[in-house]
Amino acid sequence: MADQDDILQLIEDTDPVTEPSNAKRWKIAVIDDDAAVHEGTRFALSDYSLNGQGLEILSAYSGAEGRELMRAHPDIAAVLLDVIMESDAAGLDLVEYIRNEIRNETVRIILRTGQPGQAPERRVIVDYDINDYKAKTELTADKLFTSLTAALRSYQQLERMVQTRRGLEIIIDAASTLYDFKSMQRLAEGVLTQIASLLNVDCAGILVLRDSGEDFSVLAGSGCYSRFIGCIGINPLDRDLRLMVEEAFRRRKHEFADQRTVLYVRTGSGREVVVLLQAERELSETDRSLVEIFGSRLSIAFDNVILYRQLHEANTQLEERVAQRTRALTQANRRLSTQWMRLQRANAFKNEILGTVAHDLKNPLGVILGRTEMLTELIGADSSKDSVLAQVDHIREATRRLTSMVDHLISDAMADAFDISIRREPVDLAALVAEVAEANRPMATNKQQAIAVSIPAARVTMCDSDRVREAIDNLVSNAIKYSPIGGKISLQVDGDASTTVIRVADEGAGLSPEDLSRLFGRFQRLSAKPTAGESSTGLGLSIVKKIIDMHGGTVSAQSEGPGQGSTFTIILPAAPPVS
Repeated sequence: MADQDDILQLIEDTDPVTEPSNAKRWKIAVIDDDAAVHEGTRFALSDYSLNGQGLEILSAYSGAEGRELMRAHPDIAAVLLDVIMESDAAGLDLVEYIRNEIRNETVRIILRTGQPGQAPERRVIVDYDINDYKAKTELTADKLFTSLTAALRSYQQLERMVQTRRGLEIIIDAASTLYDFKSMQRLAEGVLTQIASLLNVDCAGILVLRDSGEDFSVLAGSGCYSRFIGCIGINPLDRDLRLMVEEAFRRRKHEFADQRTVLYVRTGSGREVVVLLQAERELSETDRSLVEIFGSRLSIAFDNVILYRQLHEANTQLEERVAQRTRALTQANRRLSTQWMRLQRANAFKNEILGTVAHDLKNPLGVILGRTEMLTELIGADSSKDSVLAQVDHIREATRRLTSMVDHLISDAMADAFDISIRREPVDLAALVAEVAEANRPMATNKQQAIAVSIPAARVTMCDSDRVREAIDNLVSNAIKYSPIGGKISLQVDGDASTTVIRVADEGAGLSPEDLSRLFGRFQRLSAKPTAGESSTGLGLSIVKKIIDMHGGTVSAQSEGPGQGSTFTIILPAAPPVS
């Protein structure tokens, strides 16, 4: 017993020397209720090595302990399992537990039994998912070495298959995820996340895009490289990292070295992408194969984002063009609508003019025709000169009335034209009102009327002198027309710094409330009648309002009622309105 202790002590002394504690080792479990089996197994496998990896032997002394051990260490590669422990079927029950409950299909199980007759080998091999079945008496050190090596190689192959399957599942799942990204930055972040998931390790990574020529941009970073996200160009990178990225773009191929992985991707649109990873461990061949498969799909993902961006830009441009075209069509429709309204108004105005010509002009023409016939008879009868002259006067008066009506119609047509413009210039309205008063004084004198003018020395206003003269003249001539014989008409000009006010007052028949409500309409017939039989077209006041409106001013009328006279007030801005 002392000799065995010495041997075991010798193994413990040499373990730290032959195998560093941080070296990767195969995990195997010895599950047996005989302590001597554990010691013998450790002794027999003390110098075992496969692919440069030694063993890490874990022990359990019952089926129950074996269950806890398998749950705590899912990466156990092989189990040396006793069949009979606390019960005759404890080992077989543990096999059922490993395969069916915790669903560990990769661990290799070697059954060892000291009573093979109680568990016939053929039935056990058929009924249970085990990899070898040995009697303890025949399991020498060499056979144990052979069985364990075969089990570990089988475990290694299964692990590669499991890793490959898992990696392919991740790649397939990642494909749909990566193709859903609509921006370069989101795609780059997704690439780093999926690679870390694919390798099942924590890693620092950086993704650099070269768009055209030497235009670099860091689209994503993780771990210690996250601080470089958004960098334009690679100069802000650490020197060693910058050199690695530049070398990757120069080599234009994948590279796996120690714990560093470099992926190079060239898209169909000519852009280049380099993904640099620093992992915690060196990648296995399976890892590298999976990373290369994953990298081959990235070109499509990046082109997909580029095409989506181009499509989005095209849609945006198309929407803008459609919006512009819609605005143009809307404006065209508005212009057509405006022109249609103008045509309708012009047509209505034409009908009104024709009605006026048919009605108002008929009477003067009848007078002219009748007087002409009378004049012809008088001449034929050698009537006196006075009789002939009287008929000529009647014809002249009718002609004058007819000419006045035509002038009013022409003035109204001009005021109603839509392309008419106001020519603004400094005008002394005080002098202009005085001129209008003098021009109308003979007409007032014929009716024994007096025109009183109250104006300042000067009152300059920005306006169209011809148009304003026409408006004031209409008001003054109306005052003369509707004032009684011997009546008084007054003109007044005043105002302040911002406005000029012109008032025309008479002592005529006045205005009824109904007259005031429709006073400035076209072809309106008022309740008052001209006091000397003068004719009226009903257009004068509508022309006045049109002219004053075009100047940005207002015109209004006040009357105390029929027989009380009336006052018309024009208010003009002293300066044109600011547009």
